[in-house]
Amino acid sequence: MPAEIAIVLNSRSGSAPRQAELARILEVAGVVADIHSVPVERERAGQWIGGLANQYETLVAAGGDGTVSSVAAAAAKAGKTLGVIPVGTLNHFARDAGIPVVLEQAIVVLAAGHTRSLDAGVVNDRIFINNASIGAYPRMVWERKQAGQRGLPRPVAHLLAVVDTWLELSWITVRLSVDGRELVRRSPFVVVGNNEYEVEGMQFGKRATLTAGRLSLYVAPDSGRLDGVALIARALVGRLKQSDKFEAWLASSIAIDMTKREIAVALDGEIHVLDAPLRFSVKPGALNVIVPAEREG
Repeated sequence: MPAEIAIVLNSRSGSAPRQAELARILEVAGVVADIHSVPVERERAGQWIGGLANQYETLVAAGGDGTVSSVAAAAAKAGKTLGVIPVGTLNHFARDAGIPVVLEQAIVVLAAGHTRSLDAGVVNDRIFINNASIGAYPRMVWERKQAGQRGLPRPVAHLLAVVDTWLELSWITVRLSVDGRELVRRSPFVVVGNNEYEVEGMQFGKRATLTAGRLSLYVAPDSGRLDGVALIARALVGRLKQSDKFEAWLASSIAIDMTKREIAVALDGEIHVLDAPLRFSVKPGALNVIVPAEREG
């Protein structure tokens, strides 16, 4: 009997296991699946994953958020189930969905097969699972990749990217439409999230739910380098929302326009160049995701 589960393994992710090790753990858990390694040529990865979606009922992303995002987009388009084995560096989506980041525990969840419908964000017909950002963050991702290509270890590459981006911080002027409300802001970044992010305290960067059917929007109007440091300090002590250098909204639809015809967007940590304007929406329950049975968020 052919397997109904395809594991999309990105062996280049942070803590990805070797294929033989993954196969052994799956067998122990009683999971019958075919393991497919992501092609080195990233340009054809999306089409390749789409082909797998036509062959299997469940697509499982074994990688970081970039891999999960690509697999999630293919699963949603084909109406298939999404599983996640979080072996990336940060694993934001898995964490917020309640999926354990320990390899063996994640596979136990996969074996149980309990599913829940979670929201997906959409920008210009592209699905994203975490967030989309323009401005400083895409610049930092680009700097990090450049440093990585020079052979630097990932932590060092990341630190250099943060420093270089901060030292050469620039501002973008954007025209925003937030549920029809027109705004103009000058900010070093604009971030749109799939559901609401916690922006203060120990839960910073986490989402309490992936089922509220809302987008979140964050900007830092007219803030400079020193303001950026102050905003981080305010976030840590729970006073960010009181700052006049930070604004946040919840919305059903968001549009972002600039004078440029094309905009570099970091979409779940991967850079894409999209046509302006950027039009965001949310698809409630678009992702049928395998999660722990007790998950209620």
